[in-house]
Amino acid sequence: MSREYTLQRAPRHTAINIDYAAELNEQQLAAVTASPGPLLVIAGAGSGKTRTLTYRVAYLLENGIDPRNILLLTFTNKAARQMLDRVANLLPVDATGLWGGTFHSIGNRMLRRHGSALGYSSGFSIMDREDQKDLIDTVVAAAGINPKEIRFPKGDVLAEIFSFVVNTETAIDALLAEKFPYFLPLLEQIQDVHARYEKKKKSTNSMDFDDLLEKTLRMLKEHDHIADFYRRQFQFILVDEYQDTNKIQADFIDTLAAQHRNVMVVGDDAQSIYSWRGANFKNILAFPQRYPDAQVFKIELNYRSVPDILRVANAAIAANVQQFRKQLSATRPTNSVKPAVVGLNDGSEQALFVAQRILELRDEGIELNEIAVLYRAHYHAIELQLELSRRGIPYVITSGVRFFEQAHVKDVTAFIRFIANPRDEVAFKRMVKLLPGIGGKSADNLWRAWDKGNVVAGIDDPGSGETPTAAGVTDPGYNFGERLLAMAVGAKSKKSWEQLAHTLDEIAPGGQPNPPSEMITSIVEAVYDDYAKANFTNYELRREDLNQLAAFARQFKDVHEFLSQLALISNIDAEPALDQNADNEAVNLSSVHQAKGLEYHTVFVIWLTDGMFPSTRSLETRDAIEEERRLFYVAITRARDELYLTYPHMRLNAGYGDMFQRPSRFLKEIPTQLVEDWQVRRG
Repeated sequence: MSREYTLQRAPRHTAINIDYAAELNEQQLAAVTASPGPLLVIAGAGSGKTRTLTYRVAYLLENGIDPRNILLLTFTNKAARQMLDRVANLLPVDATGLWGGTFHSIGNRMLRRHGSALGYSSGFSIMDREDQKDLIDTVVAAAGINPKEIRFPKGDVLAEIFSFVVNTETAIDALLAEKFPYFLPLLEQIQDVHARYEKKKKSTNSMDFDDLLEKTLRMLKEHDHIADFYRRQFQFILVDEYQDTNKIQADFIDTLAAQHRNVMVVGDDAQSIYSWRGANFKNILAFPQRYPDAQVFKIELNYRSVPDILRVANAAIAANVQQFRKQLSATRPTNSVKPAVVGLNDGSEQALFVAQRILELRDEGIELNEIAVLYRAHYHAIELQLELSRRGIPYVITSGVRFFEQAHVKDVTAFIRFIANPRDEVAFKRMVKLLPGIGGKSADNLWRAWDKGNVVAGIDDPGSGETPTAAGVTDPGYNFGERLLAMAVGAKSKKSWEQLAHTLDEIAPGGQPNPPSEMITSIVEAVYDDYAKANFTNYELRREDLNQLAAFARQFKDVHEFLSQLALISNIDAEPALDQNADNEAVNLSSVHQAKGLEYHTVFVIWLTDGMFPSTRSLETRDAIEEERRLFYVAITRARDELYLTYPHMRLNAGYGDMFQRPSRFLKEIPTQLVEDWQVRRG
């Protein structure tokens, strides 16, 4: 017979007792001082979520919990450090023993201690994405696959596929069917590469970023003594941004909390917007089912926005069926400016309105960096970037590089630049290196052969006195395809080279270029689409960008005018960046996803039309529409004082002419008395 005997720690006392009732509102206080057990805290936008978590940690420490028995999981190490710094300012307690950080950093610590159980030494290497790509490429080559002969996914794309498999705990075949259907014919080869990749990592004592979680969870599930050790250690687990956790992260939490069940998760289901990168909305919704005795707290008092904006936010999310219903209320007084709904003729007029209103706000004393323009997708800001540049309004894009500087946009325009100017060496090399089997050295050789042909044709001599035609050549019967097919290329590139020759003849028959919009469509469909699928993890988003580029190009009939405009935009765009470095005052342009967690005095949400926001892809299922509605809610709740919701009636569309746009269904769900309808007319 054995007997269990529990050692009780002597109560710890601190020199200062926090007056929690004075520091917190009633809703926060209830969550912070809740009794042990599973706790779900639904913290609305701007309600002091971080404050609630911080004071909960302080409350546990003040009540005698040893820091070593607390685990704080956040989505950035910075967030964990900030919370612990705040705790240190609240209590004169050494909390250095507390484990705080991201899921991956905690997994790393566990694996360094106990990874030998899985056959890894404590000195294992952690690969970054570039290392991971290189190792996968090595494995692909060892498997006898030549990615240059077939459009096999590149290392970056395979890394993304394998990451989704881990984080969503989905089989490769199911994942390909859902997210990468164009790779299903390669399923067996991809599965083989995945198996080889796992073996290679093991043999080289290396792990990728996802292994830090996947291997840790496997270690806990396969080795009870290790799991028991950590379950005894972590008596209280606190999780930030729980709505953004994926399947494996939720399983990790449940595994560690299986014994004591003292797990507090904090989040806002209405701000769950990351399913596209593996986050599982059902984790937060189903928490009360997984923990039937869970206490649920709602924190609905908002410290950020004026009541007028919060009423719109509450109405915007109301239609969602899958949610914990709550009603945000304001601590701030009302504002004289009602949220505005603004209908415009088209994207250009929308850009004019936003730019003019920004200048007016600046005159009213609102700094530019307190103004944000939010959109559903990066390409929605094309016209606005141009208008801001024209007016000299500095701006910064927080959702990535500027539209015309993106790789896929520059790739496609390289074809057009080459058609317009067959002496453009940079454009030629960029274009041919997109083809299988052609690298830097091959591109150099091909350019020399092409350039030699230019001299023979008499179009490469600046002193010849001849005037180039619209195609940039002297011979109206100029045939790109004929010249390309006369050049020698390797066997691996022969088929794609023939396709390139055919495509160039199609977009510039007889050397005369088609309208730019038609050229873009042909290039994408004939050549670039296959390349994009194999090389980009976010292929669908990039394809949307290129469709929009073709639509934007419809306003230009002449190829030189189109290219000149792109060059001017790029050069003008460079100026605001210099201004930003000087005084840091610039308007913020951002996708809504990138703006989550931020706040501004004034927010413009643009392109609120069905098919744009919500996006066309989301219109097929209720779950997708509900996530789009949550995204709209996040956009609204970024605004503190002023909110403008704009929608153009017309939209340029490649190949289809001008298209009428319906106002977003989300706008129709907001009662008219909550907003002010602005009628815009030209002066």
